[in-house]
Amino acid sequence: MTSREAVRELLSEFPVVDGHNDLPWALREQVRYDLDARDVAADQSAHLHTDIPRLRAGGVGAQYWSVYVRTDAPDPVAATLEQIDCVRQLIARHPEDLRPALTAADMEAARREGRIASLMGAEGGHSIANSLGTLRGLYGLGVRYLTLTHNDNVDWADSATDEPRAGGLTAFGREVVREMNRLGMLVDLSHVAATTMRDALDASSAPVIFSHSSSRAVCDHPRNVPDDVLERLPANGGMAMVTFVPKFVLQAAVDWTAVADENMRAHGFHHLDTTAEAMKVHRAFEERHPRPVATVATVADHLDHMREVAGIDHLGIGGDYDGTAFTPDGLDDVSGYPNLIAELLDRGWSKADLAKLTWKNAVRVLDAAEDVARGLQATRSPSNATIESLDPLDG
Repeated sequence: MTSREAVRELLSEFPVVDGHNDLPWALREQVRYDLDARDVAADQSAHLHTDIPRLRAGGVGAQYWSVYVRTDAPDPVAATLEQIDCVRQLIARHPEDLRPALTAADMEAARREGRIASLMGAEGGHSIANSLGTLRGLYGLGVRYLTLTHNDNVDWADSATDEPRAGGLTAFGREVVREMNRLGMLVDLSHVAATTMRDALDASSAPVIFSHSSSRAVCDHPRNVPDDVLERLPANGGMAMVTFVPKFVLQAAVDWTAVADENMRAHGFHHLDTTAEAMKVHRAFEERHPRPVATVATVADHLDHMREVAGIDHLGIGGDYDGTAFTPDGLDDVSGYPNLIAELLDRGWSKADLAKLTWKNAVRVLDAAEDVARGLQATRSPSNATIESLDPLDG
């Protein structure tokens, strides 16, 4: 059996669970949710990293769709609800391929049916507007993880890419984590400061995840996970889902990106802007300053190190497709996952290890969070704490 045949066989039984895909945001930015203009039942490679044919080609069996909104959105809660509505519309339009999923059992049912389990994750605590009631509302609408911050601090948690303010989690931040545990919502530590990671691990009684983060020891970027945090995942039961974003996995790309982002700001664009006008600026800069290119091997290097530190039971995949302007060679879009699996096979990863990486770990973690929630709901009422009651204003 060739390597490619082995990959196809593996993914037919244990398909990829991807922890983070920004298709809803791309649809918002590009066509304001006109799903006819970006019909993902057809090839959208001219516009998007993601469509159903390429998800199928990539062996994807479950996807956490990010319902991300920018931290400077005038009304982030309303914008998050619009993102949730987009995911629901996508699932309703494509019932033969996409199956709504709220639980680990739903994920397994989708696998048996040959459909792609569709879950949701909210990216950034700004989406709850300092309200545990809003947190519960998002859970009720199907959101199954919350990334505690995005690129900016929230009032109760420090981000990896902002100036420290809380020193990790505040008292209200710890209450957010506890309420997420009670609900069965996964605590996502991608984007947060290392101090926040450690505080959340201290506060959480359920497994945590990193929905799209790589190894800081391999590439020194604050968005990545330090080894001391990876070392804590076995005791916690959680998992780190390696991301493919070149500026997080390749050191030369980290350095190049700092200059490219400054160029974007100088032209009046947000550095994360992926509109056509912003991308023209990106491409012009790249013509003058060729960007360093990450590869499948670059990502595999992260996984090799993360397996050594955290163990195979605590790893997964979170590509961040449609949330990044650039992708590694060989991982150009959602059809590329087999290339990564083939690389890992060639490096000696066993089929049992790869089945955990692609499918089993993610299902186990969600199932464990649900089990913790059942116990907590039997003993704990919903929290009515407020940020004002737990985090008095300075001075």
